[in-house]
Amino acid sequence: MSGGRAPVPGLDFTAIDFETANGFRGSPCAVGAVRVRDGVMVDRAEWLIRPPVGFDRFDPRNVRIHGITEDRVLDAPRFAQVYDELADFVGTDVLAAHNAGFDVGVIESGLEVSGRDVPGLEFVCTLVLARRVYDLPSYALPSAAREAGFTPGRHHDALADAEACAAILVDIARRVLGAQPADADVLPGLTEAPAGRGVDRLMRAQGLSVSVLAPRAAGSGAESKATRQARRTEGVFDARVPLRDERAMPDFMRWPDEGVNPPPNPAADPGHPLFGQTVVFTGGIGMSRQSAKTRAAAQGAQTANRVGAATTMLVVGDGFEAADLHRPRADDEAPQAVTTALAHRKTRDALRRRDRGQAIALVSEGEFLQMLDGNWPDAAR
Repeated sequence: MSGGRAPVPGLDFTAIDFETANGFRGSPCAVGAVRVRDGVMVDRAEWLIRPPVGFDRFDPRNVRIHGITEDRVLDAPRFAQVYDELADFVGTDVLAAHNAGFDVGVIESGLEVSGRDVPGLEFVCTLVLARRVYDLPSYALPSAAREAGFTPGRHHDALADAEACAAILVDIARRVLGAQPADADVLPGLTEAPAGRGVDRLMRAQGLSVSVLAPRAAGSGAESKATRQARRTEGVFDARVPLRDERAMPDFMRWPDEGVNPPPNPAADPGHPLFGQTVVFTGGIGMSRQSAKTRAAAQGAQTANRVGAATTMLVVGDGFEAADLHRPRADDEAPQAVTTALAHRKTRDALRRRDRGQAIALVSEGEFLQMLDGNWPDAAR
């Protein structure tokens, strides 16, 4: 944290961030962790990880995002061993992550395919909190970290992203809890709610609660949906199985047409970051536009073809990252991917509307992918 910032008594947690080798969330290849005590970062740890056997193929689309290759992790321990070390570091802390459903899902699926018990975990999501507390054009990790007064490191470096996540949660706690003492018996505006941990006080003040991953024994027959789906795609994620066509995975596909806008799923989880959003897409990512719309609608989003008054989220492909919003728009030195993404008509329209006060979040392909639990469409073999 930057110097001169007051501590937040009782705000103890560990922030984590995972990177994955491929479209299955149970393929962790790196993790960063930051321990926070009284709102101050006090310890850090990071690991390179060899993903679990059978789920360890490195998809070039993921490598393009985080830069970690198979060669870099050849001598790294498998996830089961790294998780034991991570668990020792975390102890009994509440976990924090930006889009926590993804990172906690990495732990869940990674342990499932490693034949290990899934532990009970408590966690909070800084993406959910940032959407409630901040007013930003993008709630991606770099943008939210800057709003928190923290200069983030390289995005998709696991430790740098864990530090950014920690900074966001601490800043939000300062804004929401203010000078409220850690030993207050009752929170202002709430009835007979004990103060408890700082994270609990923050979540209650926002009308939320700490999320829980229920423990599950290996071999119990119950596995997460992501793991069940991955097991059905035999060989796609297995580095030992040659691909039928090496061109099948490397390149991002273009989106030739808009497709149809399916109705939002009324039974979707209201806590999902896509639920209730009106989402428009521009540029190319690693799935067809129709697939992107169908999967967004399954999470409760209404999709649309054009940016309009109802638009709340624009998913921008072609290599866009949230950090691009902080570049001067006339920057001749900007990478080609940046100038391409920001030159899209829909992107320009969204930025103009944002300047006029409309709340539109610009989301990168990586952030959108994490909202979908990290799953690329099935790759051909």
